[in-house]
Amino acid sequence: MTTAYINRIGTAVPAHDIHTPFIAFARTLLADAKPRAVFDRMAERSGIAHRFSVLRPGIIEAGEVDADGFYRRGDFPGTGARMALYEAEALNLAVRAVEALDMGHERDRITHLIVASCTGFTAPGLDLQLGQKLGLRQDVSRTLVGFMGCSAAVPALRLAQQAVRSDPSARVLVVNLELCSLHLQETDEIETVLSFLLFGDGCAAALVTADEGGIALTDFRNAVIPDSQDLITWQIGDQGFRMFLSGKVPGRIAGALRHEMLRNDDGGLLRGEGVGAVELWAVHGGGRTVLDAVEVGLGLEPAALCHSRAVLHDYGNMSSATVMFVLKRMMEAEPGRKRGFAMAFGPGMVAETFRFRLV
Repeated sequence: MTTAYINRIGTAVPAHDIHTPFIAFARTLLADAKPRAVFDRMAERSGIAHRFSVLRPGIIEAGEVDADGFYRRGDFPGTGARMALYEAEALNLAVRAVEALDMGHERDRITHLIVASCTGFTAPGLDLQLGQKLGLRQDVSRTLVGFMGCSAAVPALRLAQQAVRSDPSARVLVVNLELCSLHLQETDEIETVLSFLLFGDGCAAALVTADEGGIALTDFRNAVIPDSQDLITWQIGDQGFRMFLSGKVPGRIAGALRHEMLRNDDGGLLRGEGVGAVELWAVHGGGRTVLDAVEVGLGLEPAALCHSRAVLHDYGNMSSATVMFVLKRMMEAEPGRKRGFAMAFGPGMVAETFRFRLV
């Protein structure tokens, strides 16, 4: 059977680092001292130093949220305005990520375009816009993976693998684009404010072909964690998309992974091989507590998630793009041929996984 390889990964983030300015803004939302102290403690322990946005940070002391007045205190924009900004900004960031692949004339050989995004919708969609902007073939096969949350990169890669296995001459461009900062809410609910502390904007582009080199995609497997459907929700509201991220998520992840360890059979996520068969762990950095939960649940050494923690530190949680940033770091930093395991969690609560070989 033909093996599909991630030959290259290109990434891009907007120019504006909003992590520190957001912390200052968030404190103004929390009038009571107790929730503000909780927020301060969680911000300090978040493991995040930078997050980026298409919006320029404003001067908090002057009453600004962002420098362009997109978010106005007491009058945050509706969903329509947020989608208009998504349409204006998403294409530029996606093009930058694709340009980082340095494909040159290889663009003419692209047969499939797969775009994953859960932070914006337009029609014609980003897939068609991107194909036209890049000058891809008119008959390129386009697929949009929408609203699957942080785990969407994995099913997007699974589709790319299927395309290559079906036709070894296929050359698949996979793009994960998220503008999470367009869904900020003005609220004093501490759980919601803490969820905004995690997210930033980013895009990853990957070239997947049958050409040996990069990351060999082995097999894919997903599992729904029982009784967890209400722990991560992502709903379209009148003022943007409303994220709910329960504080129970890390504990439920740790428990599910401990069950996988005890199960340890061919039908489990680890395919009965255990963690000893894995040399590299590419785990979506949903937050420091999520990475801690994976480490504890699988009994991993602290250094096992170093690449995931580094991406979280440098960029925050970019939803579906995040695990691709982790894989890119591995391609650049890890020598030799190593066996890896990738994992991302999304609404459901679903664990999307795949095994790979770094070649």
